[in-house]
Amino acid sequence: MKKIVLLFLAVALTFSVVGCAKKAVVTPKIGVAIYKFDDTFMSYVRNQIQSAANGKILLSVQDSQYDQPKQNDQVDQFLAEGDTALAINMVDPSAVSVIIGKAKAKNVPLVLFNREPVAADMAAWDKVYYVGAKAQQSGTYQGQIIADYWKKHPEADLNKDGILQYVMLMGDPSNTYAKYRTEFSIKAVEAAGIKVQKLAEDTAMWDRVKGQEKMAAFLTANPGKIEVVFANNDDMGLGAIEALKAAGYFANGKYMPVVSVDATPPALDAVAQGTLLGTVLNDAVRQGQATFDLAYALASGAADVKTDVAPLALADGTVDPAGKYVWVPYVMVTKDNYKDFLAK
Repeated sequence: MKKIVLLFLAVALTFSVVGCAKKAVVTPKIGVAIYKFDDTFMSYVRNQIQSAANGKILLSVQDSQYDQPKQNDQVDQFLAEGDTALAINMVDPSAVSVIIGKAKAKNVPLVLFNREPVAADMAAWDKVYYVGAKAQQSGTYQGQIIADYWKKHPEADLNKDGILQYVMLMGDPSNTYAKYRTEFSIKAVEAAGIKVQKLAEDTAMWDRVKGQEKMAAFLTANPGKIEVVFANNDDMGLGAIEALKAAGYFANGKYMPVVSVDATPPALDAVAQGTLLGTVLNDAVRQGQATFDLAYALASGAADVKTDVAPLALADGTVDPAGKYVWVPYVMVTKDNYKDFLAK
């Protein structure tokens, strides 16, 4: 059975590597790469990692600027500088085998976070781990929010045909979060006994401006037909809301239900204002803390223990039996409970 580090084990901040002639002191250091700094959700994850590291360990945090070759070069630099663990938020999860190969060649433990690689890549080395949330759950929660609204508001069925006509704003198609949020949101609506019809679907690459542009195009192509908007994240959902406002929605009784994922502060404001029907908390604080806790223990040389010791209990996540994954749960957020998350 696989083993994982015990995160609440007290570890030294320096350890020794014995050479042929003398003992050299190695300073633990974590190299962190974020797929792009201007992603709203990832900015909160990054802030938590940096806050957790303050005063504990050296940290180098780099912006990969949505450029996988740049991120590959950043990993090379981390390794050249002697970093003792890596925490990488992949630009392109399908390219993770390259990163794993680089880390494995130097025997430097690797923590992947937020952008889930495929299981085959995770199985390629026993020192690669993943911290994130199950995207299927977030999509299911989105669908449940919409199903509940649809059943309570018969006026949402604009053409009275008993079918929910929707549009979908997707994130990066290479990202499993985009795939599963798209798939499971609709499955949840159908599971509630509601018939659906997709009018349009396009990627806005997690971006607010692109979300606004795509939504404006959807409205032009489907005048008066769209009944619900699904967005894979808050930024795209908020962009869609801006396009809807420009088209006269959210005024004089004209309304369009929009759901998204992340529960960022701007999204919570939109829920409070009534322009965003609901979102799903993707817990940036817990993901950031869990990522740091794991990378810190690995970088500092913590002892391995059996997986029946829950190594990430402090992050309120669950660990798979092989000890390679840490799942931080999602939470459904609507106008009924959004105030509970404002402080986060």
